[in-house]
Amino acid sequence: MKTSRGIRNRNPGNIRRSGGHYKGEVVPSGDSEFKQFETMAWGYRAMFVLLDGYARRHGRNTIRTMIERYAPSCENNTRAYISTVAALSGIGCDDVLDTRSMEMMTAVVAAMSRVENGMPADMRQVEEGWRLYVGG
Repeated sequence: MKTSRGIRNRNPGNIRRSGGHYKGEVVPSGDSEFKQFETMAWGYRAMFVLLDGYARRHGRNTIRTMIERYAPSCENNTRAYISTVAALSGIGCDDVLDTRSMEMMTAVVAAMSRVENGMPADMRQVEEGWRLYVGG
């Protein structure tokens, strides 16, 4: 079985290359389209940072509105992505997310990682990413 690109890049959210940089990011990325991170935990941290930015800067504070921006329908089956993340996380797709809630956000990010990579997230790595996120 071939390892998914997100796992190979230690970028479980398949965050695209951009002008912005995250802590733990490998620069330059060896992937022409996606960021690479030093560890999976740093990749998860980047997802927490990105989703928090969606909520704080863009008012996108539900699974539905975050994923509509994160995984636009021009590239993804956004509707299926939203319903899968809601089902796996146990959080309604229109419930307001508290991006400072470890319980809520680790469930959402783990579910997104599963959609992106086709396999369950290692919760130890997700939680380590959370610790890196809240630690600065």
